Amino acid sequence: MIRATRMILILACAIALVACAQPTSTPTSPAATNTTTQAVSDQEAIEVADRFAQALIDEQDFAGATSDFDATMQNVMPEQQLEETWTALIAQVGMYQGRTNTYVADTIDQYIRVAVPLTFEQAELIMRVVIDSTNGLISGLFFVPAAEYTPPAYADTDTFEESEVNVGAGGEWELPGTLTMPKGDGPFAAVVLVHGSGPNDRDETIESNKPFKDLAWGLASRGIAVLRYDKRSRVYGAQLAAINDLTVKDEVIDDALAAVELLRQTDKIDAQGVYVLGHSLGGMLAPRIAVADSDIAGLIILAGTTRPLEDVIIEQTEYLASLSENTSLEAQRQIEAIQQAVAQVKALTPDDAGQPGLIIGAPATYWLDLRTYDPAATATQLSIPMLILQGERDYQVTLTDFAGWQAALSSRSDVQLKTYAALNHLFIAGEGPSTPTEYATPGNVEEMVIEDIATWINE
Repeated sequence: MIRATRMILILACAIALVACAQPTSTPTSPAATNTTTQAVSDQEAIEVADRFAQALIDEQDFAGATSDFDATMQNVMPEQQLEETWTALIAQVGMYQGRTNTYVADTIDQYIRVAVPLTFEQAELIMRVVIDSTNGLISGLFFVPAAEYTPPAYADTDTFEESEVNVGAGGEWELPGTLTMPKGDGPFAAVVLVHGSGPNDRDETIESNKPFKDLAWGLASRGIAVLRYDKRSRVYGAQLAAINDLTVKDEVIDDALAAVELLRQTDKIDAQGVYVLGHSLGGMLAPRIAVADSDIAGLIILAGTTRPLEDVIIEQTEYLASLSENTSLEAQRQIEAIQQAVAQVKALTPDDAGQPGLIIGAPATYWLDLRTYDPAATATQLSIPMLILQGERDYQVTLTDFAGWQAALSSRSDVQLKTYAALNHLFIAGEGPSTPTEYATPGNVEEMVIEDIATWINE
């Protein structure tokens, strides 16, 4: 199989690198809630990707393949360059043998990432075709290994069982989920996993990585029950898009509270020992979830930002632009576009709450609501124990955010804070500066993270 370090990567975005280069679970783009009004449907995006695949692969019609490229892609990947790229790929992985059904992988801002699974003599690859839903044109193209999920060695599947559950059963926003329950009589402490931003599935899947599945299996192997569920924006994306006054309460908080209540009503669960573990956006919102339910036993915050999201967006955009091969002028245009959008967010007043349209993919109410929320300050008002963990190689939520938690909470004996030198945003180990392409490399949440969480809960 082709190694992730050898994959061919082609990224081109018409507006901002952050829109198509960042993984699904980024904490810095509430746009990933899938609230962008699309002129192109998912099915139409699939048709564009299939048409491209047919021209490129079946017909070797490189001119025809580029006919759906936007202006940026036409510039960076003209017909001859596309032919050379395809030829180089064949040289690496052998002759093309076939493809299976095309599907939508995710949507970030107005960009729909369509996956086309490809089989070659020496590799299984996913061709990701990025479609700008505002015009139906291709704005990005890249290939990644189609690696399967590998369970972590620290998970002992003989020690737990899994069952399907429904969070908010019978309600308007009922969500499918999985309860991972240790074998035995219990009662067991339990953890609800709360996603980062984006239309995440219950495993918080990014390529072949499933950090929430790692957490569930790792903790259950150590006697702790775990509930994970598909996020509301994944199951009800269109319905959320119709909410003009959307906030994180609709997107995240209400479902997390429903999941906590479901665990309390479950046999073999210690109703007084239900914890909330939030990752990324979920970590940022964990204190607010606890404010809404004073009986939560404690919080586990993984890579939760303490700064305003719009400030983190600029920082992340600058970082990603510094990694790209774009000209400095193009990179500066990307940064300026985000700066303008962030300035719009900063300029919002309560009178703008009903204004139409989206800013960085979210309505004004989303930003106005977050403006009233300070994660670290809110955490200081809680009387429950907290465990706050951070990867030092994380470029999405950085040590600057961790310092915010430290400044607010380090004096408390019931709060533990810890960083891990080698871990990225997914709490998977790596080397060197972290980049979006790293998420295509299969890995698992580091065992030490599992051990630290389990030890903290059991203590």
